[in-house]
Amino acid sequence: MAVTADRDLLAAQRAVIDALDEEFVGLLARRLAVVEEVIGIKHANGIPALLPERVDEVIEHVRAHARTVGAPEDLAEQLYREIIGWTIRYEEGKLRA
Repeated sequence: MAVTADRDLLAAQRAVIDALDEEFVGLLARRLAVVEEVIGIKHANGIPALLPERVDEVIEHVRAHARTVGAPEDLAEQLYREIIGWTIRYEEGKLRA
């Protein structure tokens, strides 16, 4: 009986994680929509995709927010460095086109 209850609880928690993952991917899509607008601004003004000071600013902000909400700062930084790296490569491709 306890094993069934534990499995039900596990299934419920997994459903919560799945819902959060959907929200996260939705936020990524919203972020990319803004990136598309940024690409247009950069293209019109001759601004390169990579702005190291902006990367530093974003990472600092993400780490501070992670600290505030009790999330691991190193995990937040690692995720955002990946997101930023992907975004820069995406922007560079669009700016070259």
